[in-house]
Amino acid sequence: MALLLAAGWCGAVAPAAGELHSVDEDRFELLRRRMVERDIVRRGVTDQATLEAMRKVPRHRFVPPGAVGMAYDDRPLPIGHGQTISQPYIVAYMTEQVQPRPDQRILEIGTGSGYQAAVLAEIVGEVYSIEIVQPLAERVERFFSGDPRYRNISVRHGDGYHGWPGAAPFDAIVVTAASETIPPPLIQQLKDGGRMIIPVGPALGAQHLVLVTKEEGRMRTRTLLPVRFVPFTRVRGP
Repeated sequence: MALLLAAGWCGAVAPAAGELHSVDEDRFELLRRRMVERDIVRRGVTDQATLEAMRKVPRHRFVPPGAVGMAYDDRPLPIGHGQTISQPYIVAYMTEQVQPRPDQRILEIGTGSGYQAAVLAEIVGEVYSIEIVQPLAERVERFFSGDPRYRNISVRHGDGYHGWPGAAPFDAIVVTAASETIPPPLIQQLKDGGRMIIPVGPALGAQHLVLVTKEEGRMRTRTLLPVRFVPFTRVRGP
């Protein structure tokens, strides 16, 4: 089986609002809707809130200008720093698996381009996102702060292994980088009854998306799709 490619970091943000003509925006909206029907609905994603979020979020604003023409292809795209933006199907699939609702608070590990955070923010009340690459965290934070649609997203630079204790507990956690083990601090910060989705496996070996549920303080896991994500990066000591 071919692996589904996905990753969590980007090197640039596409043109800001106002830089594209309204005719282009109409065309992009049509491409988004086609993408959802062709690449997401047909592959089994059924959650209506997730599908509507995928129809709304302008993926072309989360890729470099040179990749705008491919923004609605179901593929990861190179975006600098040796990283990619996740393919739309994977974003939709991971979103559906954590069962987002309007009253929830969600933690994302690996802000990257900000695309996954933007999709989540269309559905839930609050999104907290951590990015270990400082220039990327700063760029996405500026991007979100300049758009009133994303006032419910908080971004910070840091080591995602430790989560965001000050905002915990979280109803759900979405991890966009592959870890060889599930970080204990993230389990601790997950609410009882909460759900976490995380790619698990070595950087050069087999990886799978794993769904973690927490019930009465106990963790249960279920293996889902084979995937290929960038490795979970940690802050290195002196």
